[in-house]
Amino acid sequence: MSQTTSLPKLHDLHPAMPDIAADVLAGLSAMPRSLPSKYFYDARGSRLFERICETPEYYLTRAELAILQCHAEEIAAALGKRVRLVEYGTGAGDKTRLLLQSLRDPVAYLPVEISRSALLDSIAQLARAFPLLELIPVCADFTRTIALPPTRRRAQRTVVYLAGSTIGNFVEAEAIDLLRHMRDTAGRGGAVLLGFDLKKDPALIRAAYNDAQGITAAFTLNLLQRLNRELGGDFELDQFAHRAEYNPEAGRIETDIVSRCTQQVRVATRCFALQQGEAIRVEVSCKYDHTDIARMTQAAGLRQGPCWHDPQGLFGMQLLEVPGRTPGLTAVARQSAD
Repeated sequence: MSQTTSLPKLHDLHPAMPDIAADVLAGLSAMPRSLPSKYFYDARGSRLFERICETPEYYLTRAELAILQCHAEEIAAALGKRVRLVEYGTGAGDKTRLLLQSLRDPVAYLPVEISRSALLDSIAQLARAFPLLELIPVCADFTRTIALPPTRRRAQRTVVYLAGSTIGNFVEAEAIDLLRHMRDTAGRGGAVLLGFDLKKDPALIRAAYNDAQGITAAFTLNLLQRLNRELGGDFELDQFAHRAEYNPEAGRIETDIVSRCTQQVRVATRCFALQQGEAIRVEVSCKYDHTDIARMTQAAGLRQGPCWHDPQGLFGMQLLEVPGRTPGLTAVARQSAD
């Protein structure tokens, strides 16, 4: 087959079922109870999230797209030539397409995504759009250490891209650990391109996680449906409710699955007793100001570079540099500044 129609080989490092079960049982056994948000993204969950991004209330995707539409050339100049772009989480890939279009002679694109279906859909679209670019899809949990496949061409630098507000799904200590992991993946002279949601009117934030159509609620409860299917659970979805509230002191949305009644549930051969009104924490979505980002950047051993915002100032995208000189980068940065 021609290069324009053949799909790249998938490097499948998806967590094994025993690992998923161990994560779920550990979370449900803890007090307060929790479930890992990374398991939202089965095939149905990924489709529901794409629908969330299209709701009127969910400003985040539109704001980040606006940044790339306005500043993609500046961002690409700051990244430099012959980049190996590693993206943690790819989703539908719309933002990635805008970035790849602007990069100067990129060496390869390596998306690392836990949802196999989302990854395959995204890579199929990108293969058509960029037939000459080496695409290396990796199905894996990017919060765990993985060995990335080699590229055919040698890159001038590695850039790790974390789009959306994914960094906000980790409490600060975990977010700093993830940034350190990204720093190590980028290597000496590399960089991290980080998207983050800015603090703003709590009503606007709250609405984004409680859309009027109920798509976010369906997305949240789909996690239980996945546990029923893959781990032999017996959750009755109508006995649970989605709840997403803004915690102003912590500066974050806290999303829970709440038991509507006193009940017992079974999953992965274990039984758990839930009280009426008991919450299972499934996600946090932290919001930041620039002081927060500076503090986390310093703690992770990174250096702040340029930052870009959408016209409404809802969202930010920051370049974080890994200490160490990359040949030719200084000239590129100087040319961008000129």
